[in-house]
Amino acid sequence: MAPRDMLQFVRLDAAPPAKRDAATRRKDFGEIYAEYADDKAGDQSSRCEQCGIPFCQVHCPVQNNIPDWLKMVAEGRLEEAYALSSTTNNMPEVCGRICPQDRLCEGSCVLEQSKHGAVTIGAVEKFITDTAWERGWVKPVQPEHERPQSIGIVGAGPAGMAAAEELRKLGYQVEVYDRYDRSGGLLIYGIPNFKLDKDVVNRRVDLLERAKITFHRNAEIGKTHTFADLRRKHAAVLIATGVYKARELTVPGVGATGVFKAMTYLTASNRKSLGDTVADYDSGLLNAAGKNVVVIGGGDTAMDCVRTAIRQGAKSVKCLYRRDRENMPGSQREVANAIEEGVEFLWMSAPEAVLHDNDTVATGVRALRMRLGTPDASGRAKPEEIEGSQFVVPADMVIEALGFDPEDVPALFDEPALGVTRWGTLKTDYRTMQTTMEGVFAAGDIVRGASLVVWAIRDGRDAAAHIHAYVQATVVDQMKKAS
Repeated sequence: MAPRDMLQFVRLDAAPPAKRDAATRRKDFGEIYAEYADDKAGDQSSRCEQCGIPFCQVHCPVQNNIPDWLKMVAEGRLEEAYALSSTTNNMPEVCGRICPQDRLCEGSCVLEQSKHGAVTIGAVEKFITDTAWERGWVKPVQPEHERPQSIGIVGAGPAGMAAAEELRKLGYQVEVYDRYDRSGGLLIYGIPNFKLDKDVVNRRVDLLERAKITFHRNAEIGKTHTFADLRRKHAAVLIATGVYKARELTVPGVGATGVFKAMTYLTASNRKSLGDTVADYDSGLLNAAGKNVVVIGGGDTAMDCVRTAIRQGAKSVKCLYRRDRENMPGSQREVANAIEEGVEFLWMSAPEAVLHDNDTVATGVRALRMRLGTPDASGRAKPEEIEGSQFVVPADMVIEALGFDPEDVPALFDEPALGVTRWGTLKTDYRTMQTTMEGVFAAGDIVRGASLVVWAIRDGRDAAAHIHAYVQATVVDQMKKAS
């Protein structure tokens, strides 16, 4: 790749990677974006303005050194770009695929604000790391020296995996416990292949195993392992379980056959893609083929559901959302992709009831038209019902995608000493990330609530630093007492 000068936005337009044609991609679960060629990645990186205050970096949860690695790509220094990218992010190839760049780094790009079009940061990040994997630059962690202390991590999602790698770099013996049969958490069972191919996650898990991090799968704390045993075994414990309790739709008829929670639906689809036998999918219960599907919600999970239903061969797919498009919490790119693929959005509409036949099988959703009133606590306009505006949407399958709340971790772990907030998240000291129990830390969605994968990675990295400080302070105290 020939070196390029920067600030090329004056002659080069923003050009994201090519997308597969919508008519083609709706037939399979393959990723929809093509990979940049070396020259294209270099050209797009050279558009960077190299700002004195890099707002892209400021608005990146892991504080990626974005202008620096863009310059390296523009100059053909790809291995250096990967080395720099991986110092701040444990899964750059994942974030390059699924981060909502349009409302983080790219949305903050000065070129976007000046109407020149943002630098395609996410696509370049993906290109850098995929190239690194292809050329063998990605190596398992090899700590300079081994420490005798072991750390237990509950949860093999992005927060747990990031913390595990950071602690392993410091030489700790790390064991990760997860209740599922595969590691990756939401990355494996919650996000469809067309956004994140599972081989991308599996090779990252394999890398951690080659770094001598031990994964205990099908390990349920409170059942297969007691929390007390974990505390006795490890010098510190990190809880990074994520949040999986689906928020309930509270309208008449939600108990009808054909009404499902988003994670139930997505997990079945992802397991099928992974080659598992899924009885409810094979029977047609959790398969959208030939059905009129209505998804209720407006976040990224709702977008995953509607786009999955399209690929399963649904007769029609509609998304019911109570606000307008501008007030949707999900990525606008995902909304645009869904529209291209044939999803119909019913904006300003809220469910009033799930209709069903005499055998309690769902037949439709009765909804109300809404209007936007004054802003609520989130800062978005509050939806208000328009009296007498009911209408019916036919539906054989209704999917609730209303977000997630924390499970009752103290009850699951049979550990009542774990304190929780009024929202059900684990209570931690914000300065140390330690819970109400000595030597027990928490990170990711189980502390901050349902959020982005990139925030989970940041929290996992921060937790690792706090755990290291705690364990070393404990070692010093023990040495003082011994002397």
